[in-house]
Amino acid sequence: MTVALLFGTLFVCLLIGVPIAISLGVSALVAIYFGTTLPLDIIAQKAFTALDSFPLLAIPFFMLAGILMGKGGVSKRLLDLATVMVGWITGGLSLVTITACMFFAAISGSGPATVAAIGGFMIPAMVARKYDGGFAAAVTASAGSIGVIIPPSIPFVLYGVIGSVSVGSMFMAGILPGMLVGGVLLLLSFLMSKKRGYKPDNVKKINFKDLLRAINDAKWALLIPVIILGGIYGGVFSPTEAAVVAAVYALFIGKFVYKELDWNTIFDGFLETVVINATTMIIIGLSVSFAYFMTLEQIPASIASFITGLSDSTVVILLTINVLLLVVGMFIDTISALVVLTPILLPVVTSVGVDPIHFGVILVANLAIGFVTPPLGVNLFVASSVGRIKFEKIALAVIPFIVSMIICILVITYVPALSLWIPSMFD
Repeated sequence: MTVALLFGTLFVCLLIGVPIAISLGVSALVAIYFGTTLPLDIIAQKAFTALDSFPLLAIPFFMLAGILMGKGGVSKRLLDLATVMVGWITGGLSLVTITACMFFAAISGSGPATVAAIGGFMIPAMVARKYDGGFAAAVTASAGSIGVIIPPSIPFVLYGVIGSVSVGSMFMAGILPGMLVGGVLLLLSFLMSKKRGYKPDNVKKINFKDLLRAINDAKWALLIPVIILGGIYGGVFSPTEAAVVAAVYALFIGKFVYKELDWNTIFDGFLETVVINATTMIIIGLSVSFAYFMTLEQIPASIASFITGLSDSTVVILLTINVLLLVVGMFIDTISALVVLTPILLPVVTSVGVDPIHFGVILVANLAIGFVTPPLGVNLFVASSVGRIKFEKIALAVIPFIVSMIICILVITYVPALSLWIPSMFD
């Protein structure tokens, strides 16, 4: 009965449009009040305890770094570099968008932030060059999802904290899978652009002098992932300290190097970070309370037994988990899903020999598709907003990109070396 109360309340709340964080908290409250003798204040206690974590400080600082970079002229310089690299190819603007999103992903750590920063420039530019609006927005939304796979990644920080896995190792593990997803999206966009007759943005092919000039203009932005990953693996600072360094660096180059940040813009950036982080922390806290109650009722153990009971094959178990994650990602945001599902699924996969670092990449990559799958589809809503394209049109246009990303996930799942090779070099 208690389990029915928990999930029944959650389902009703989601059905009537209650925000996911509140839905999780209310579900736990109803289940505790009517199904147990536990005090209700345990929800607040567990939420507070979950947030009292030094590694979680990395999240607001990575958010701040990404926002300041977006406002400080970094997006434009990354776009210029991407244009020199791939703008001369058929469908150049779509390829520029994906390449720029991959660059920006290595700065922001957030899918929606990447879409907002790059899409604000590129979606109107593509529409002006006679690209289909749905295609333009779908390209940007799909490429933006790479923001949570290529390091630094906010979901990787959260997974590392919950699963007691090295955040630095998670960052390194995301490099090749992120490049794989980006490469497949580039190939798909090229083939679709060629079929639709989208002309190159720049007829002049890439030359060494232009490339060097573009790299020089963007050098301060390109140094950020080097500083973050180099600092972590060089033993200079922890991932949390790396986030602080990234934020200070973003502030410095935006204000004193590119000189595109004024004090009003900086204040707006800090305010935006506070608002977004407050929302994120509420989600994390109440998700932990929900997950705690599930653990109390031994729901994770029951789910784990069910999954392992389906088959003894690691291949089948991982395929089942992938399907589960894709469905969950359609309805629940990445942070809530990570908090709730990591304690459930991590013991299952480790029991069949899957490395926790590898599984972290599988988990985040699957949930990243949730950024572009309705009804949640956060990236689709952001792309619709910045590009002023109807959501329904984008949702239809994004289907080929979702299929290509699912293929990438299967490769990531069944080729562990893709995730584990780089981290193994630093063991």
